Amino acid sequence: MTPQRVTLITLGVADLSRSRAFYGALGWVPAEAQEGVVFYQMQGAVLALFGKHDLGTDHDRPGAALGTGAMTLAQNFRTEAEVDTAFEAALAAGATALKRPEKVFWGGYSGYYADPDGHVWDVAMNPFWPLADDGSLTLP
Repeated sequence: MTPQRVTLITLGVADLSRSRAFYGALGWVPAEAQEGVVFYQMQGAVLALFGKHDLGTDHDRPGAALGTGAMTLAQNFRTEAEVDTAFEAALAAGATALKRPEKVFWGGYSGYYADPDGHVWDVAMNPFWPLADDGSLTLP
């Protein structure tokens, strides 16, 4: 068993159709969809969008107030221009700008937006973390 891994990230969403449209506008294509949940294949992991009510029920916490914003999902890019393009695409799809991309103290370039449910995404270029040809990241 390999304990240090994540294979599935599930985001609780208020309106599955709205969230599916948002991620679709960013170019995300579902690999599978079932009643109340949509799955997107990523490199070595899956992102799921799951209605908050159904997610709470699945947790065996029906009616729980499921929050957002206490964690960040990130996408790294090769160039500052790619970061800017991803950020602007998210805004055009309905994201809320939290911090426009800018040069940051650690030597990279980074910005933040929130999806329609408040899930925070970081778009960044880190010159110290080269990406593989497929866009995946392995720390040097």
